[in-house]
Amino acid sequence: QVQLVESGGGLVQPGGSLRLSCAASGIIFSRCRMAWYRQAPGEQRELVAGITSIRATNYADSVKGRFTISRDNAKNTVYLQMNRLKPEDTAVYYCNALMGVLDYWGQGTQVTVSS
Repeated sequence: QVQLVESGGGLVQPGGSLRLSCAASGIIFSRCRMAWYRQAPGEQRELVAGITSIRATNYADSVKGRFTISRDNAKNTVYLQMNRLKPEDTAVYYCNALMGVLDYWGQGTQVTVSS
């Protein structure tokens, strides 16, 4: 059974930082492309950042220079370090694992940026 469990969300003031974690089980983690998506109320889900099995990364333009995605294959965990957070970063953040045609999602973690 595949499980992706996100943690680390919460309420933070503008300019603050959070680190999201996604612990995976039931998959060959090291072979997966891992990614973080987010969905704000009334908006479509969008890609925030991705990291391939060989650690190539890509980011949405809106988060470049502020967010960093990384992975620890020994812990089957992917991280999203979010710095200089803005109110427009408020959303539910989802972890995604992709290997070939196999596509898995976590339940999401809420990030709220507000003063």
